[in-house]
Formats: sequence, structure tokens, C-alpha cells
Amino acid sequence: MSEYFEVNDDSLERKYKNCDQHDGQLGYKMAEHSDRWTCGFCGHTEFKK
Repeated sequence: MSEYFEVNDDSLERKYKNCDQHDGQLGYKMAEHSDRWTCGFCGHTEFKK
């Protein structure tokens, strides 16, 4: 099984969040930290609530 996708019932879901700063282009995945998501390409950071 892939480290990027997860199968739930009959659907395929991404495990990682894509960066919103790249106009919906796939491939810019954000790293998950304990308190935030960070894009390794542009450095965009989203804090978890």
C-alpha cells in the first residue's frame, strides 16, 4: 500500500495535505508537524487549531 494514500471503504483518500499556494497543482505536499502543516517547497505554513 502507498504511503501517500489510504483506502476507506470504497474511497481513496490522500494522507497528506497539498499546499494551497500553488494554484491547485498536485505534487506540493505539506509536511505534518505536531502543531502545523508546512510546505517544503515554498515554506507556506498553516497552524492547526
